[in-house]
Amino acid sequence: MKPPPPVSRDDLRRSFRARRRALTPERRREAALAIARHLAHSGWLRPGLRVAGYLALPEAIDVAAGLALALRRGCEVWLPRIESARGRRMSFAPAGGALRRNVFGIAEPADQGRLDPRWLQLVLVPLVAVDSRGARLGMGGGFYDRALAFRRRRARWRGPRLVGIAHSSQQLDHLQSLPHDIHLDALLTEQGLFPFRKDPR
Repeated sequence: MKPPPPVSRDDLRRSFRARRRALTPERRREAALAIARHLAHSGWLRPGLRVAGYLALPEAIDVAAGLALALRRGCEVWLPRIESARGRRMSFAPAGGALRRNVFGIAEPADQGRLDPRWLQLVLVPLVAVDSRGARLGMGGGFYDRALAFRRRRARWRGPRLVGIAHSSQQLDHLQSLPHDIHLDALLTEQGLFPFRKDPR
């Protein structure tokens, strides 16, 4: 008997998004608060640290509590902003100002200030699924992979630290990586903080 064909990334994306959407609003709120508590105890949030988060879609984990904590601890907080939808390019702008809706209907900073991702020190990254090595499956646009592509060209790891934000149900054993994929350094779920090896590839 032939083995079943491998599951495509698109099929995985549909499956894990459906799994994420099936969670109740209460479960999502509980997970968001638990993740903020784990972030609080991580030792990462130091005054002056440049932290990037995101403004969550309804089905994704809201990191607003974690970003508010970062601000209270004296961190600089930055949010992604689409620079070119066609070119799949994004930059990071300061949090706290006016917002606008981008071409995907996602809220983003209207402020024109910009920070090159190379200068970030901690990036909280949304995801659809993640495996045990830190390989990430996103929404399919490739914006984070392009913005952080410089990580692949470095001989030694110098940051920023990339931390995936997920429900524990978004984990899987193995995800087939593509050449342009940027791996995560750690994962935060409602169950805790899980670091990956420095070079998961």
